[in-house]
Amino acid sequence: MRLHKLFILFFLALGLTLNNANIFAQDDDDDDDDDQQMEEMDEEEWQRQMDELNAEKTNLQSRLTALTSEIDGLKQTSANKDKELDKCESDLYALVGTTKSGVADFRKKFEETEKKINGKVGTPADARKMYFDEISKDKARCLPEFQDRYASMKKKLEDWEGMKTPEACYTVVKGDCLWKISKMKYGSPYYWPAIWDANKDGVANASALKHSRHKKVTNPNLIYPGQCLKIPTLTDAQKKEAQMKSKKYRKVRKVRKTTETKKEDVKKDEKKDVKKDEKKDVKKDEKKDVKK
Repeated sequence: MRLHKLFILFFLALGLTLNNANIFAQDDDDDDDDDQQMEEMDEEEWQRQMDELNAEKTNLQSRLTALTSEIDGLKQTSANKDKELDKCESDLYALVGTTKSGVADFRKKFEETEKKINGKVGTPADARKMYFDEISKDKARCLPEFQDRYASMKKKLEDWEGMKTPEACYTVVKGDCLWKISKMKYGSPYYWPAIWDANKDGVANASALKHSRHKKVTNPNLIYPGQCLKIPTLTDAQKKEAQMKSKKYRKVRKVRKTTETKKEDVKKDEKKDVKKDEKKDVKKDEKKDVKK
């Protein structure tokens, strides 16, 4: 700004000089004696003004040179400070095991997750997956830029996770089974173990039921009309766990059936053998009687 003002003053001075020279060059010649006297006076005045303007010009040029030198010095100082700042940043990033490009990538994930948590977009599990858990393991979260924001984001996520949603409830009617209820509520019958687990310690309306065996679901094959079963909301991980339990339970039942079938077959074979032996004994006795 100072440099700009100096240039304006310089050109104004130059303009005045040219303007005065032009005025004096256009004097009229009406009265030779008077004109000669005025012309001599004007030349003296013109010379005086030119001397003043030249002195001012020299002064301005000197100031311009000084300012230009000062600007160059400031530019060099700024460049040196930028180098120092870059080095400090690199040293700081090295302390948390990252680089400038690594921080840029971290910042992008941080801001995306921060928006999700602040706006409660999706579920807390979604926010942890993309990318809160990853951010929590990264030391870059300790950088001054992220430290306070991370603490705030963490608290908001924990509060969000702590919000309880009312559990759904289903009243059992005649002909129901956990397999059928699971298919109705989750779209898959294989999640029935989750319903069983939720009601092992007591169904939703346990206090209103008279029979003690109706207050809990101790056997997944025994549920009773009038029971209000808790239907929990399942995450993907809980669905997989329930599915695994369902497969395991089916295998156990299959083994039991096979074992029971084998036992029945053994008993049948034993009965057949007993009958055969009895028949043999009868025939032997008959033969002895005949001989006698």
